[in-house]
Amino acid sequence: MNHDELNHWSKRAADWARDYHKTLRDQPVRPQLTPGDVAAKLPAQAPEQAEPMERIFADFESIVPGATTHWQHPRFFAYFPANASPASMLAEQLANAIAGQAMLWQTAPAANEIEAVMINWLRDAMGLPDTFTGTIHDSATTATLSAILTMRERALDWQGNTAGLSALPRLRLYASGETHSSIDKGARIAGIGQDNLVKIPTTDSFAMDTKALDAAIRADLDAGFLPAGVIACTGGTSIGACDDIRATIAVAKAHNLYTHVDAAWAGSAMICPEFRPLWDGINDADSIVFNPHKWLGAQFDCAVQFLRDPAPQINTLGLRPEYLNTLGQDEITNYNEWTVPLGRRFRALKLWFTLRAYGLEGLRSRILNHINWSQECLETIAKMPDFEITTPRSFSLFTFRYKDSDTETEALLSRINDDGRIYLTQTRHKGQFVIRVQVGQFDCTREDVMMIPTVLKDLT
Repeated sequence: MNHDELNHWSKRAADWARDYHKTLRDQPVRPQLTPGDVAAKLPAQAPEQAEPMERIFADFESIVPGATTHWQHPRFFAYFPANASPASMLAEQLANAIAGQAMLWQTAPAANEIEAVMINWLRDAMGLPDTFTGTIHDSATTATLSAILTMRERALDWQGNTAGLSALPRLRLYASGETHSSIDKGARIAGIGQDNLVKIPTTDSFAMDTKALDAAIRADLDAGFLPAGVIACTGGTSIGACDDIRATIAVAKAHNLYTHVDAAWAGSAMICPEFRPLWDGINDADSIVFNPHKWLGAQFDCAVQFLRDPAPQINTLGLRPEYLNTLGQDEITNYNEWTVPLGRRFRALKLWFTLRAYGLEGLRSRILNHINWSQECLETIAKMPDFEITTPRSFSLFTFRYKDSDTETEALLSRINDDGRIYLTQTRHKGQFVIRVQVGQFDCTREDVMMIPTVLKDLT
């Protein structure tokens, strides 16, 4: 295949993509397959001779769409969305064509400088002060790991990277049980250890209990441990819990601890000023992560980390051998020094396209619609017999339960997802099996959302 043939097949792929999205509502959101079904349709070895693209494309059409969980389906209400607006898809096509490696300014000047400007656009759109800067990661997991590594090195006076951890004090991190499992994963990968991630109890509103946080830090100091940092959340994955950011940061600052706020999903809603009280005090955070690929329409993967002062993270992650120097430019920004990987994709392009193609006003309208439709859906389910709303709406997320029974609720969820009209997932709350509803797919409508109570009524 050469570039002339690519021209033809790119147009063919664009036609396929248009038809795919046009007919998504007619497809089940999740395919009914068993593990191994797809692999069984593929040859065991790669071909020795080149195959015609007609055959390759035909195999794609016959195998892949029917074996895909359709994350762009307008009735995808599971997990959190991984949205891909049309403008974002176009930007990704162009970024893929350029196929640049944005590890340094000199290897990708446009990618580097557009990234810096997009960070500023988003910072201002979310009402953060201009003291924040930041960078783009692949996912919130990597951004959170970067923050945890920074907590580690800052607490150890920058000795961990060079001396290793074996002879250094036992570090401690603090978060509530409502934070995402990526916090646990970060503690593992950073060498701190999951056992040293202290899970702080929550209040009746499921926010971290700041008195318990302070007591835990003091107890660890008395025990000879070394507290390193606090991770708070705005819009937790399970039920959308929000910590009291101001009070949490106040406790952390009293003990000179670095703070990171995980707002991976709900952070996008902060382009709407009316939701900013839910993370009041955020201006004093050291690090914040949110994923534009979840609710702003920027195609996965795209996680933005804001940093009040990038120096501690650069000191932690930066490494500049001679072959990565830009001659004649000593103080240039090279974002690989802000992140874990050396190699970096041109992720800023899809933010640039998306923010311009829909505008902040258009994106705010989508988010507000999702939240309002979620509330209407909740109120409808609450009136149905045998259903109980188990957690109130947080942004566009709520949970419910059927017949006050784990067995009945789990069986209902299986029927819902086998039915295919909608896709929901589960969590555990207060020890009970509950079903999550999260509205946020880029192209969903009120009718799509209200299909949820319709399906519940049909299947019970």
